[in-house]
Amino acid sequence: MTTPPLILITNDDGVHAPGIKALAAGLASLGTVHVVAPDREVSACAQSLTLKHPLRAERVDERVHAVDGTPADCVNLALVKLLPRRPDLVVSGINRGANMGEDVFYSGTVGGAREGTFFGVPSIAVSLAVREAREMDFTAAAAFAAKLAEMVLARGLPERTLLNVNVPPGTPTGVAMTVQGRREHEGTIFEGLDPRRRTYYWIEEGKDNWLSDEMSDIHAVRSGLISVSPLQTDTTHHAVVAAFRSWLSALGAAQPLGDAPPRVIK
Repeated sequence: MTTPPLILITNDDGVHAPGIKALAAGLASLGTVHVVAPDREVSACAQSLTLKHPLRAERVDERVHAVDGTPADCVNLALVKLLPRRPDLVVSGINRGANMGEDVFYSGTVGGAREGTFFGVPSIAVSLAVREAREMDFTAAAAFAAKLAEMVLARGLPERTLLNVNVPPGTPTGVAMTVQGRREHEGTIFEGLDPRRRTYYWIEEGKDNWLSDEMSDIHAVRSGLISVSPLQTDTTHHAVVAAFRSWLSALGAAQPLGDAPPRVIK
């Protein structure tokens, strides 16, 4: 008898968020689903790990644990301690709000999936590109996540690669394989005074000017398409490594290091 796949689900909106519940329900037919997620919202925590205090995991339902940490904490704890065996797939989401372009470096949703990739487990991050509560319908995103998860379980993913999925609001008109979008960002910070007359600062969302690229995730979502972007854990800009070797003598290098040709990423 074949053992059904074990699927680990996490997020950064919290274990009680509607998105993670929709995702768990959507993936239930594919295997045994375990949810290990933060006990509260921890958006924009990226792939941070909690190292200054111990973590606690509370069982809130059958195969559901709430952890007082980040999505990356949850994946670590699940794989090392909480799950009965190594999962066949990690899915992070469904996030309330998009995670496109450079936002993938801030996103706890993407950070949870990347942590799974670090452990060598095929991983997917799923986000719903909505802002308003009236648009918060996870039906299409959960259905697509199930279809994609089934494909990944059957075919696997390339080494050190995760899939970042962004679903437009409403009914998607199709699916696009995309690249990470680029933007010019203008930060905004609100400054105020607390009741004790001390200055405080609140980092706001800021303004983004997305650069035109028909292959990008942002263009796909704005066109009503589901965006699927393969991301890699290696962020080295390999194309410029050779050019920067000319800096070595000025930096005082005794001899050039690594004269081998640039590595080909598979």
